[in-house]
Amino acid sequence: MVENGRRRIGVIGAGWVSEYHLPAWMKQSARAEVVAIADPSAEARTARSRTFGIPRNYESAQDMLTEETLDAVDICAPREAHVELVRLAAARGIDILCQKPLAPDYDQAVALVTGLPSSIRLMVHENWRFRAYYRRLKAWLQEGFAGEIRQVQFEFFSSGMIADAEGNRPALIRQPFFRRQQRLLVMEVMIHHLDTLRYLFGEMEVVAARLERSNDDIIAEDVAAVVLRRLDDGVIVTVNANLAVHGAPPAPRDHLRVFGTQATLELNGNRLSAKGNVPRVEEFDADAVYQGAYDATIAHFLDGLDGRAAMETVPDDNLKTLALVEEIYRLSRFDPEYKPR
Repeated sequence: MVENGRRRIGVIGAGWVSEYHLPAWMKQSARAEVVAIADPSAEARTARSRTFGIPRNYESAQDMLTEETLDAVDICAPREAHVELVRLAAARGIDILCQKPLAPDYDQAVALVTGLPSSIRLMVHENWRFRAYYRRLKAWLQEGFAGEIRQVQFEFFSSGMIADAEGNRPALIRQPFFRRQQRLLVMEVMIHHLDTLRYLFGEMEVVAARLERSNDDIIAEDVAAVVLRRLDDGVIVTVNANLAVHGAPPAPRDHLRVFGTQATLELNGNRLSAKGNVPRVEEFDADAVYQGAYDATIAHFLDGLDGRAAMETVPDDNLKTLALVEEIYRLSRFDPEYKPR
């Protein structure tokens, strides 16, 4: 039961991504209050509690759910724990926001969704599509700026997996868990882009895929080339992602080009432009866009709970993105045992 118009929220996970979730919750203080946080690390959960004024913290999600009366949980834990945590919260009849991906693979996600009570409202925290420049690009597409779309090209390049003079790889310093991931670039990073491409252009199928690994400090792939085809008209969408590109910045930037009969729409980093019949340019602040996507996702979750909007990234929608991910792995036949030259 929501008291005084404010939902009682429990956060599960005090790792690096919670650093962006929690400020977003603070901005929703008029209608939600984070009353507890759970994480096995006493240091992490105590630090988050102190920084964000969270009254209570727990070693486990089970303890938090037993002791607290909650309206919803925000699952910020690693993807390997998502299935167990969603089921744990669902058994308590609590609404759920769960970080992407919903499960480590498509089959586990389907089994999870199939077994959930119909009364549970679950939204996947897939925030890339909520970035300000993608929301603006969607509006441009709906207004017909591009005309009929002929081709779509997407690139995501970084030098983060290239070792520096000391042998350190910037991507692994920022996110050390990349080292042990069994599925890396596609499941951890490109999943955002696949979801955003679906949001912008509609449903697609995978035509071809190739995955590679650039170094032996990781288990899984960090290079990907994928060809997609839009279902309603056959438009080809190519996606090239590579975290070991010489000359690219360590922090990757999205580069999306939409070639249409009336204009070319281009997102290059934080610059969105239209070249053609209706030329225009918009610049976005990188930091504001990054945190803003978390802010917008959590606001959208609350809007959905309040009946103000239909949730976009509900399980049935997210399963379509996961199906693309699964097909990429299947078609690529990527072998983690292969040693790169």
